[in-house]
Amino acid sequence: MSIKRLQPEARLTGAVVHNGLVHLAGQVADDPTVDAEAQTADILRQVDALLAEAGTDKSRLISMQIFLADMGDMAAMNRAWDAWLDTANKPARATVEARLADPRWRVEMTGIAALP
Repeated sequence: MSIKRLQPEARLTGAVVHNGLVHLAGQVADDPTVDAEAQTADILRQVDALLAEAGTDKSRLISMQIFLADMGDMAAMNRAWDAWLDTANKPARATVEARLADPRWRVEMTGIAALP
């Protein structure tokens, strides 16, 4: 089976398409100086773009994993999440607190989506 790599960088690939699934790398905000809600909105914009490049969309998300630098940001993250979410096609989701690679990052997300 073929493996398609989208948006390759020095150490990782933005997404990998294989066997009918899109595996998203951890996505972080382009601007780490904004609050958790704005970082989440930016990350979800990136998720939409990667899924579109792979030929799918958020309605086909299977799961999302969300990493928060501080669980105190949960409400802010959820405001952006709820505004973006396809409520008819909610993915399985896990949210945990984790120390992220850059202390300015408040949120990181990864996930898996199906191709049509």
